[in-house]
Amino acid sequence: MSVRSVASTRTSRFSPATREALTFYAMVSPWIIGFLVFVAYPSLRSLYLSFTHYLVGRDPSWAGFDNFSRMAHDANFWQSMKVTGLYVLGSVPGSTIIAIAVAMLLAQNIRGVSVWRTIYFLPSVVSPVAVAVLWFYVFNPEYGLINTLLDYIGINGPGWIFDKDWALLTVVFMSWWTVGGQIVIYLAGLKGIPKELYEAVSVDGGGPWAKFRHITIPMLSPTIFFNVVLALIGAFQIFEGPWILTRGGPDDATLTYMLNLYKQAFEFGNFGYASALAWMLFVIIMVFTLLVFRSSSLWVYYEAERK
Repeated sequence: MSVRSVASTRTSRFSPATREALTFYAMVSPWIIGFLVFVAYPSLRSLYLSFTHYLVGRDPSWAGFDNFSRMAHDANFWQSMKVTGLYVLGSVPGSTIIAIAVAMLLAQNIRGVSVWRTIYFLPSVVSPVAVAVLWFYVFNPEYGLINTLLDYIGINGPGWIFDKDWALLTVVFMSWWTVGGQIVIYLAGLKGIPKELYEAVSVDGGGPWAKFRHITIPMLSPTIFFNVVLALIGAFQIFEGPWILTRGGPDDATLTYMLNLYKQAFEFGNFGYASALAWMLFVIIMVFTLLVFRSSSLWVYYEAERK
């Protein structure tokens, strides 16, 4: 019996449904293995470590909820919560407004619009580290581009990243620059709005503001909802900018939650407490995301749900 006939005989032992199932699991097995090794196991391991005292060079010892109760008395934890909260309040609304405004401009039939779309999208594909280094030279108070331009018109620029009153605002400004991904999504949403709706407003005597208020925003609200959720999750996890620009300073003015978590783990070697911080951040993000979802019924308009 030939090898080919043997293989055919073995294959025929399985029903078509079984062969289809085996083929499916064979195809998805790389993803399943990667998920188990690089996502599931590290997550479960960190969950276990969050309930232990685990310092570098020592074996984990059970601590119960000590790491979580420690947060209530940790000044760095509350400072990082404050900084991250202020960053979210500045970054998410600002980036949303800028992205919508730029998307509306790029949705117009103007000359070279493809080039402008590429220019606005490029910052989103650049490494966050490279973006932070670029803004370091832009906002450097001694030789940065911003203060150099301000000197030309006789204005003494602020200390930016070296001034505790301006450092966090500088990081927020940087977040507004990388909104290319949001712009692309808003462009797609704007292209999906029927032109007949704008024509109906014009017939009723409505101007640009009426079109924007009564047509653009309601029809774009599902897209806004999607982008806001993603921006909110990303803002709570901000790390690269504050780390490259200020290392959390000056005077902990840019000590974000993720930066504090990083320091606890890799500078102080307290992996148990750092794991607890990571899971607390997970809970915080889940709570705020659920609040946004619950509020969506008040401001998100879905045409398919009209009665």
